[in-house]
Amino acid sequence: MKTLHMHPLASYCQKVLIGLYELEIDFEKQFVDLADEESRAAFYALAPLGQMPALVDEGRVFVESTIILEHVGPRLFPSLEARAQDRFWDLHVHTPMQRLVANTLRPPDAKDPYGVTKLKEALALAYDVADRELATTHDAFTIADCAAAPALFFAAKIVPFGGRKHLGDYFSRLRSRPSVKRTFDEAAPYLHMFPGG
Repeated sequence: MKTLHMHPLASYCQKVLIGLYELEIDFEKQFVDLADEESRAAFYALAPLGQMPALVDEGRVFVESTIILEHVGPRLFPSLEARAQDRFWDLHVHTPMQRLVANTLRPPDAKDPYGVTKLKEALALAYDVADRELATTHDAFTIADCAAAPALFFAAKIVPFGGRKHLGDYFSRLRSRPSVKRTFDEAAPYLHMFPGG
């Protein structure tokens, strides 16, 4: 049995959960609480860099959300384009969002107003690019959609989509998909912990 070591609120865990639910793969969840010394130590024994999630499958440990999903669900990777879109969401939406959240956790004298401005500009640019690309919709659900859903869910709390209709419509379609809805519903009890907005 596959075991996913995860936290429901962690965005890269959500990416993997969406893929696992979409593929209807049987797996067990192991809740990771990094604030708990015992839970943290057990997780770091599996994933020394502390990156969530980690998947244990027949004694092998897989980290990095895209690699986990490639291991369990190659059909989520139908094309090079899907892979490129996965990288786009992770690098240009997910990463700036996480850096913005990290800034809110800093002590007041360590905050970076200039960095925040640049990260928000980077997110806005990524939104513009995505809005243009999404003007032509696609039907197949791929790794790109697994990546986009949590990235957009949290990023929109910090930098709203504004008048980007195609992006907003795309995110609405994602939210209504059963695998995404289930993942977000499972995270809902923990949303009060999100410091980004």
